[in-house]
Amino acid sequence: MTTHEILLAAQTAKAALATAGAEKKAQALRLMADSVLADMDNILAANEQDMQAARGVMPDVMLDRLALDAGRVRAMAEGVCQAAALPDPVGKVLRHVERPNGLVIQRVSVPLGVVAIIYESRPNVTADAAALAVMSGNVCVLRCGKESWRSCNAIVRALRAGLRQAGLPEESVSLVQDISRDSARELMSASGLVDLLIPRGGAGLIRACVENATVPCIQTGTGICHVYVDAAADLDKALAIVENAKTSRPSVCNAEEVLLVHEAVAERFLPRLKRRLVDDRAAAGKPPVQLRLDEKAAALIPGVPAGERDFDTEFLDYILAVAVVKDVNAAIAHIAAHSTGHSDAIITEDGDAAALFTRSVDSAAVYVNASTRFTDGGEFGLGCEMGISTQKLHARGPMGLEELCSYKYIIRGDGQIR
Repeated sequence: MTTHEILLAAQTAKAALATAGAEKKAQALRLMADSVLADMDNILAANEQDMQAARGVMPDVMLDRLALDAGRVRAMAEGVCQAAALPDPVGKVLRHVERPNGLVIQRVSVPLGVVAIIYESRPNVTADAAALAVMSGNVCVLRCGKESWRSCNAIVRALRAGLRQAGLPEESVSLVQDISRDSARELMSASGLVDLLIPRGGAGLIRACVENATVPCIQTGTGICHVYVDAAADLDKALAIVENAKTSRPSVCNAEEVLLVHEAVAERFLPRLKRRLVDDRAAAGKPPVQLRLDEKAAALIPGVPAGERDFDTEFLDYILAVAVVKDVNAAIAHIAAHSTGHSDAIITEDGDAAALFTRSVDSAAVYVNASTRFTDGGEFGLGCEMGISTQKLHARGPMGLEELCSYKYIIRGDGQIR
């Protein structure tokens, strides 16, 4: 099917999804999860084909985003089941007003309609997006990257089998067959057929969607995430948090890219950091982190001098830009100048410094004494996520079921006229 034909078919499924009750949708998700597990061998075989084509072309850290194994497939299915267990957001009364003339006015949540998602090399997004779309009464049209198309296609086939078993239209979840840039441009300009476009991927993809889309578009994803180690930080705690935020999965948008250290603790902290992230990791056979240092940090530990753009780069790799700052106000100013508004953290035992940081840092997620890696729909109790919005209109932060709904007003009267 062409992309246009897929969008037309999606329109035919809107009414069935929008009017399906909570139990019907939850049953569909459970059957979709069962189908993914039942089709695991085919999904893994398709993923291996994608991996073979990508080896030698994609860097290892990006191959990790593409790779599936039995554990990751089970985690996908579990995420779908978790979404099924969440409260139905559709039909929720958000506001109730009784006017002096007797009119009863309610603001009620409703599905958006057809949600298109453009994403790159993470096959698990396929299941997450489908689960959230169906549970929120939306039809989803997925457009993955060419690197993951075989994997995503196998996952969508399994998801559609579950939908058929549940008696819902299989067109509720579709995968665009055209993996050229033409299909992405078509989704961006499909006015009247796409109610919301969500790009999930690198800065280039997000910028292209935001600049070129004629349909409503959510700005998501790009994460230049900071961790600031304050003068009052517990340095053992800070080391563990920085290591987790940078190295647990450096290829994702909630990974730390910039470390800021208060000058009062830099001389004690930075040598320990270098030993932990560079020397100890190399000795253990793990990828060491390349430290890109400003002048003050370079005077304390060896590393690579920071370049002009290093504090404005989402590395998605074992690279960390490091700067020494005068105080918490300087850290806040640095974040204001360089952050993408995704996730930023302070490590401190000083309640006043923490309060100033959380008030002043204008990001979707602001942390005190915790890793930025928690900015995730599952970790926030949303089941899974459609993406992480770094804008302020409609949705901000991890987008779960409620963020996939709009609302309408329902007004009940008894013959009132104006």
